Amino acid sequence: MEDLLREGERLDDLGRNGYKIIQHPKKFCFGMDAVLLSAFARVEEKEKVVDFGTGTGILPILLEAKTAGAAFYGLELQEESADMARRSVLYNHLEDKIKIVNGDITKASEIFGASSFDVVTSNPPYMIGGHGLKNPNDAKMIARHEVSMTLEDLVRETAKVLKPQGRCYFVHRPFRLVEIFAFMHQYKIEPKRMRLVHPYADKEPNMVLIEGVRGGKPRLLVEKPLVVYESENVYTQEVLDLYEK
Repeated sequence: MEDLLREGERLDDLGRNGYKIIQHPKKFCFGMDAVLLSAFARVEEKEKVVDFGTGTGILPILLEAKTAGAAFYGLELQEESADMARRSVLYNHLEDKIKIVNGDITKASEIFGASSFDVVTSNPPYMIGGHGLKNPNDAKMIARHEVSMTLEDLVRETAKVLKPQGRCYFVHRPFRLVEIFAFMHQYKIEPKRMRLVHPYADKEPNMVLIEGVRGGKPRLLVEKPLVVYESENVYTQEVLDLYEK
């Protein structure tokens, strides 16, 4: 299976079911936000899941390993990332469970059809627009900045592809919480669960995990904060446990 690797790529062990993922260290690699989202998301038996902006396919692969979901899809705009994701799926012999689609999040409902998924996950670009970017076509820039989609695009298409009472799970930045909730309300996705993530106990949060339900009743559970590090480069026990979850 090593022939699935291209020049400059590497295989990273995910510590789950013997699964590995193909990544390119000089391009965009998954981070802790994807791992935390995979632990926060809930996928039940027989459910169908799509990950918007799947990158190299980390979330579908982790969710397949961790949950009893029936089918997992990854939607990725950048062909190079989608190709790496497809090869990771092949490497792990998951082609019967995971499908990678090269396409635009802004057209997700056209690609998949309305009300076609039980669960949507996304670790979307956090930063607003691409103002001042030297290379707006750079893979890392597209992954981090809203140059090819907006937050509203994400929430709108999530609402369209979710079945009634279907769930979505996002990881984002706290400074955009007002926007996130406003768009969720606009497109009739009710925020149901939220958890703030702090790098250290005495630092402000730099990530937020959100669960929403299409057509859900108003009631938001704010879970206790998650602290990532006890000290420099030393994870808290809770984060270590989440890596195993």
